[in-house]
Parts: sequence; C-alpha cells; structure tokens
Amino acid sequence: QVQLVESGGGLVQPGGSLRLSCTTSGIIFSMYTMGWYRQAPEKQRELVATIRYSGSANVADSVKGRFTIARDNAKNTVYLEMNSLKPEDTAVYYCNAESTFVINGGRPTYWGQGTQVTVSS
Repeated sequence: QVQLVESGGGLVQPGGSLRLSCTTSGIIFSMYTMGWYRQAPEKQRELVATIRYSGSANVADSVKGRFTIARDNAKNTVYLEMNSLKPEDTAVYYCNAESTFVINGGRPTYWGQGTQVTVSS
C-alpha cells in the first residue's frame, strides 16, 4: 500500500517560514520524482517544485528564491522549505510521487492527502 504523508502546514504571518515534510512508504523512492503542488480556493492545482533522485530540482517562478525543495533518500522523505511567505501562498499543499519509469503505458503517480498552509496576519 502506497502512502504519502504530509506534515508541517499551519498558520503563519506574512514574511514567515514553514517547512513541509512528506514521508513515503510502499514505493521504491529512488524510482520516483517527488514534487509539491498547491491548490488555492477556486483555483486549479499548480506545480510548486519537483526534485529527481539525483537532486536536480525545478521550482516554479512564483516561488523561486523563496521556496526550496529537498529530499532525503535514506529517509524516503521530501521537504519544502518556504520562506518569505506571502498571503498568496495560502493553499492546500500536496505531495506528489511520479515514477521515472513507464509501466503498462503510464507512469504510476501518487498523491498525499494535503496539508493546509495559511499566510495571514
């Protein structure tokens, strides 16, 4: 059974910081690109950042310079360090795992349950 369990969300003031964690089980972590997505009320889910097993990362322009994605391959965990938070960062943040291999014509993809991040004074 595959599980992606996020933690670290909460309420923070503008300019503050939060660190999200996502611990996985049931997958071969090295075979997956890990990512963080977010969805604000009445908006589509959007990519925040992804990171390959090698450590190569891709970060959305909207958060570049403020957010950092990292992974600990020994702990099967991916992190999202968020600094200089803005009210527009308020959203539910979802952890994502996408296989780097195609299996039966597709790439297995899994999602966490989401963690709420609210940036407000």
